[in-house]
Amino acid sequence: MIKHAKKYTKAHDSLKRGQTYTFQEGITLVKERAYAKFDESIDVNVLLGIDPTKGEQIVRGSVTLPNSIGKKVVIAVFAKGEYADKAREAGADYVGAEDLIEKINAGWMDFTNALATPDLMGMVGKVAKILGPKGLLPNKKLGTVTFDLAPVIAELKQGRLFFKNDKSGSVNFTFGKVSLPADKLKENIASFLKALAAVKPSAAKGVFLKKITISSTMGPGIQISGDIA
Repeated sequence: MIKHAKKYTKAHDSLKRGQTYTFQEGITLVKERAYAKFDESIDVNVLLGIDPTKGEQIVRGSVTLPNSIGKKVVIAVFAKGEYADKAREAGADYVGAEDLIEKINAGWMDFTNALATPDLMGMVGKVAKILGPKGLLPNKKLGTVTFDLAPVIAELKQGRLFFKNDKSGSVNFTFGKVSLPADKLKENIASFLKALAAVKPSAAKGVFLKKITISSTMGPGIQISGDIA
């Protein structure tokens, strides 16, 4: 039997079992029940009305939130020659080819985003099993496999974030920190849900956003319902 810490139990027990809350109420409750000594992240879990086993129903996309979540962006770019030079000029933190592959195979993962030029994707495939599970594998559909690197690097530095459904058909996404004011957290989650709804697969039928739950890193989940407005 799992035993939760006393602070978690106290935060969880103060919620009504089976109760759903408005977005404003939910955000307030999450902030009030965050008890860690560090600035906890606030995440949203959205259960989608999709069949995650079917390729045509995979959900992936990106969004630039209106308010920073305080996450440092470190970009690695797989590129050679003039494209490598352009990536450095655009502000990429690490640029390389075989050398980056060797470092990643050796355990180096000090970056939050990865881009690649199309001609190097064969090489990047050598570390796909390492980057893929961490959501760091460059992907043409997300715009991270391109020869036009500068605008993508700029967007990432401005806070562009990616999302994708997991094997259970849910999407997990960090939209802020406990220290962020409630109104800014609400703006962030609204932007994320709008971006998520916009990439609903045509093959997915019925209710798309089936269940929405928010929580802080250490806190209990709080189910949300109703209009974000």
